[in-house]
Amino acid sequence: MRILAVSFVAILTIVACTPKSSNEEVTPRKPVQLITLDPGHFHAALIQKTMYSDIDTNVYVYAPEGPDLKMHLDRIKSYNTRAEDPTRWNEVLFSGEHFLERMIQEKKGNVVALSGNNRHKTEFILKSLEAGLNVYADKPMVIDAAGYEQLKKAFEIAGKNKLLLYDIMTERFEITTILQRELSMTPEVFGELEKGTPEKPAITKESIHHFYKYVSGSVLTRPAWFLDPEQQGEGIVDVMTHLVDLVQWEAFPDQTLDTKDVKITSARRWTTDIPLSKFKTITRLDGFPDYLKKSVVSDSILKVSSNGEVNYQLRGVNAKTSVIWNYESKDGSGDTHYSIMRGTKANLVIRQGAEEQYKVTLYIEPVGRSGKLYQVPMREAFKKLQAKYEGIELVENKNGWMVSIPDKYKEGHEAHFGRVTEKFIDYLTHGNIPAWEVPNMLTKYYTTTQALEASKK
Repeated sequence: MRILAVSFVAILTIVACTPKSSNEEVTPRKPVQLITLDPGHFHAALIQKTMYSDIDTNVYVYAPEGPDLKMHLDRIKSYNTRAEDPTRWNEVLFSGEHFLERMIQEKKGNVVALSGNNRHKTEFILKSLEAGLNVYADKPMVIDAAGYEQLKKAFEIAGKNKLLLYDIMTERFEITTILQRELSMTPEVFGELEKGTPEKPAITKESIHHFYKYVSGSVLTRPAWFLDPEQQGEGIVDVMTHLVDLVQWEAFPDQTLDTKDVKITSARRWTTDIPLSKFKTITRLDGFPDYLKKSVVSDSILKVSSNGEVNYQLRGVNAKTSVIWNYESKDGSGDTHYSIMRGTKANLVIRQGAEEQYKVTLYIEPVGRSGKLYQVPMREAFKKLQAKYEGIELVENKNGWMVSIPDKYKEGHEAHFGRVTEKFIDYLTHGNIPAWEVPNMLTKYYTTTQALEASKK
């Protein structure tokens, strides 16, 4: 990929300064023409880690000048120049102060990809849809209750104008989560989902993340705004989006939910402390910018409101979701996930601890007796799942069974962006998005934003 800056002779009436652009369009246009708007999070680049038959090679990038844009373009360049299966993206860049207005005026593409600073994301979503553009947005699409009202309006506009607004839920493509969902829909194995209590929820999901991590083989540089809850959003409305989505997707598969189905029982949030020396390591900055100083104590410790826990009911089913951010992994485990679904016949548990060598592992743990009256129909039902996912096996252990999963299904988090993008393209080109997706997205963001409100009381 080459980036060659040139000046425009004409000054657009909506632009106060002369913008920069690079690269002319190459290759014929395909059904999906992608616009990347103000990329600031590495997820924006992961969308382009692979090529797609229906997405045009030209990608139109509208963004302000700065380090976020440079890091994005560097990541795309690394995909284009890698030794194995390089991509062929041609980034057509338009940078300048009024990048949003110019994108709307020019409409170079038909899909706006959004992954960056969340302070203006809901506004960008709304304005893109008003301009007649489809939107493919990274989570979270909204970070507070006021933004949720904007999001409702955005979905109304999308529906009225037959546009697609969709968020990137990568965790639906993790194989242990897929199998946990499949098994929860298998009565011979799971029975029925318990209702649970706030003290012993029917569903618990916990996600542990780290500010210091590797992405695409390199240490990730975090933009400083990522550590500002007013720009990134607190943990309870950010990563929590994935967990709430999975609760809905697994507990009520293919069912339409409503905000009236949600009742927040309790919510709390707390901070992760990051010393200045570690802040410098992950941001490559020499000090805290002014907008973070409100969260700095003793001139050297940044308190990041990144952690949260929510207890809530969804159609009477008690669920608990927790997000924890550490600075770095102490044991080399990386980000980890824990999940349990409690059934009347068995619990379906995903663990990723030391016993599992920090590899995501799914267990079936019978409730009470596990004799022939349970095992015979359970194993027969599991055979049907084996026909769908060739190679999975049951391995007996002291608590029941581990589900052995072949490596071919273990793609990894970065590869899941390709899976979600393929799903989005299918929905966009065929108009076949399930009826439950839109109301369930609204229900999800209602849950996270109401949980944030509850945690402040």
